[in-house]
Amino acid sequence: MTNTPSDPSTTQPGRPPVVDPATWQAARDELLVREKAHTREGDALAAARRRLPMMEFDGTVEVVGPDGPVPFLDLFQGRDELMVYKHMWYDSAPHQGQCEGCTTTAWHLKDAVYLNARGVSYAVLTVGRWDEVASYVEFMGYTQPWYSVRDVDPPVGGHMGHLTSYLRDGDRTFLTYSTTGRGNERVNGSLGLLDMTPYGRGEAWEDKPEGWPEGGDACWSWRSDADGKPTWGPTSRPVPQWTRPGAGPVETLGRQGHHH
Repeated sequence: MTNTPSDPSTTQPGRPPVVDPATWQAARDELLVREKAHTREGDALAAARRRLPMMEFDGTVEVVGPDGPVPFLDLFQGRDELMVYKHMWYDSAPHQGQCEGCTTTAWHLKDAVYLNARGVSYAVLTVGRWDEVASYVEFMGYTQPWYSVRDVDPPVGGHMGHLTSYLRDGDRTFLTYSTTGRGNERVNGSLGLLDMTPYGRGEAWEDKPEGWPEGGDACWSWRSDADGKPTWGPTSRPVPQWTRPGAGPVETLGRQGHHH
């Protein structure tokens, strides 16, 4: 097999050039220098994160889980560290009416065995009423522990949509770190892989070569209809929900108003 570079004149305006292997490797190596610098800066940020001051709070505050109220300390499961995702909640909404971004984040961390192996427990907190939350967790098939923190003060309750880290020292508990927005992308391995593809995430804000497919709105793929078309219309639902049994295009699942 011979490697014959395409005639440069066939390269469409704005698109990346088609080159021979040596030229490709040189360009790849040049980008690798920047990637390594990015990695090292990430390591430095993580080191700074580990040195942030801590905020102590009362770990005996109660949250509600499948067995009723339990002290927040129980979420550590005997370990010293705890990572939680705070899942937004819309009261009385059907399952497809819950937050598509939070669904995406929660869906991507189905298993905490690697966290557990490093002494870190994991849980999902939300402000929904427990009966609604339990129905949603069962529908989605989540196996990680969920708890309602309705009417619980920060730093256990408070604003949702955050990844938050806690530390336990005996019966003392501390908030160490919290992030939101694009900080939550760490959980979402799919976005990291899409960033390595030629067309990227398919979102409108991305800088792409001229002639590459246009992206949709930001986060367009988090909600779609039954055919996979991005939409926020009445037939849409968070993308992972289409894998769940009974998730038809017109069915209303879960609560809505006074109906079950």
